[in-house]
Formats: sequence, C-alpha cells, structure tokens
Amino acid sequence: EEKMKETGIKCLWGTTNAFSHPRFMHGAATSPNADVFAFAAAQVKKALEVTMKLGGENYVFWGGREGYETLLNTDTALESDNFAKFLRMAKDYAVKIGFTGQFLIEPKPKEPTKHQYDFDTMTVLGFLRKYDLINDFKLNIEANHATLAGHTFQHELNFSRINGVLGSVDANQGDMLLGWDTDQFPTNIYDATLCMYEILKNGGISPGGLNFDSKVRRGSFENSDVFIAYIVGMDTFAKGLLVANELLKDGVLENFVADRYSSYTKGIGKSIVEGTTDFEELAAYALKNDKIVNKSGRQELLEDIVNRYIYKNL
Repeated sequence: EEKMKETGIKCLWGTTNAFSHPRFMHGAATSPNADVFAFAAAQVKKALEVTMKLGGENYVFWGGREGYETLLNTDTALESDNFAKFLRMAKDYAVKIGFTGQFLIEPKPKEPTKHQYDFDTMTVLGFLRKYDLINDFKLNIEANHATLAGHTFQHELNFSRINGVLGSVDANQGDMLLGWDTDQFPTNIYDATLCMYEILKNGGISPGGLNFDSKVRRGSFENSDVFIAYIVGMDTFAKGLLVANELLKDGVLENFVADRYSSYTKGIGKSIVEGTTDFEELAAYALKNDKIVNKSGRQELLEDIVNRYIYKNL
C-alpha cells in the first residue's frame, strides 16, 4: 500500500500460488486429498481479501497443478466437478465480501503438470459452459501459453474475443524451439500488432490490462538488462497498437474478409446464415450449381500488407 501511494501504480490483479509447495503435488482444487482442497480454498479466501484491500480490479486463477500425470490413478470426472465447485465458491465469497473485480482463468496446456485441465481457450470455454460459469469468468491470455498449446498468440486472443471472454493479457513471448515456458519479454512487433488488433476489435480489455509476465534471460544479469527489457516490451506493444489502429482504420484486412465471405450476404448463403434453409433445399441448389468457382485466400498478399504497415510505422 505504501509503494502504491508513492508511485501511483495500481493493482491490476491478484492471485495465489497453489502449485509450488509440495502439498499441491497432486493438485489444489483438483487434488485427490480433501485437506489440500480446503487449504487451497483458504489461500484464495485470503488472496481475495488482500486483492480487494489493494484495490485490485481482477483476480486470476492459473491451475499449474490442476491436471494429471496419468489417467491410471485419476478420477477426471470428480476432479472437474470439484474444480467447478471451487470456482463457484470463490465467486460466492467475492460477492459476500463486496469484491466486484473481474474473475479470470489463465489457460495453459502443460508445465508443471503433464496435462492441465485449462489447456487452451476452447477447452476452458467448454468447461465454463458445462458448469454454468460462463457469465462469471473471462480469460487471461498469455502468449507463451498459446505457444505451448500449439497455437499462435492471435489464435487464443481471437477465439476468446469472438466468444466474449477476452478479459486480460499476459504480454510476453516464448521460444518456438523449446517445449517449456520461457516467459521472455515481448520484442516481436508482428505478434504485438496482431495482439493489439484483436484487443481493439474487442473494444479494449478493461478492467483487464497488459501484464508483463516476463523475465530477462539467464545471461542478462545486470540491472540495466531489466531496465532495457521493460522499455523494449512497452515500445513493442505501443508500436503494435499504432500499427493495429492503422490497419483497422484503413480496413484493409476487414474489407478483404468481408469480400471473401460475401456469398453469405445474398441468395442461398444468406439463407444459411439466417437459418431458413435445410439439407433438401441445399441439395437441390447444389445439383443446379455444380460448377463451383473458389477464390484465392491471398495469404501472402495479406501478410505483405501487415508487413508494409509495420514498416510504415517504424
């Protein structure tokens, strides 16, 4: 609190570490041991209280141990049910104490656990919908976690956005050649541009924000390295925002996509979108229109357009 007063820096979100201590070796909310479940609940209870006291605007759940190593000893149905009960109890307690911050789940497919339940955006969405939690939680998307899930950063942001659950972002980057979370400071202007493109299309992510879940590399051990890392991270995303805004303002990608799907704005395509057709009508239509002509996806052209906008703003 003293440092917040000194600097004017606010608390973006709170969380709790329910993965490092040996008690969580088999999970926290998904542990086979009810005593561990109770301990994890006590930690989150305290963390919610502290987050509220510090004026935190979000609370993040990252399940580093919420998963399994082998199915031979795992009751996945019970663990999933318990995880949902845990999240519901957390939300209920937040309401009870008057915490109005946004609740976030941070997807990650693995590490430290072999298979984590919050694998990626679509997996979390299925979970939230199954347990009727979809109105209480949004997602905190991390670039490096997308990499580990075999997705691009933009993929995770996009699917969160179109499903109405893009809540906050951990701005970092990983190493595509490594199979673990390197949490590097973001320097990739291309990824930052496409990230900010999705955020702008989302109308922003407030009360979420951009959090540098990042660290300098092991060989960068001088104080100046940390200083420079934060500067390059901020510069990268600031420039990415400018480029993304130009792309959206000029509509170069939006116009291409609209034209590509224009067959759904008239005729049989419009009927498909409006849900007013059926297989019988579609089959009859297909028999009369068997000379199908596709258009090029123009991927290389679009990638060149993004590059040119980046070059123009350097």
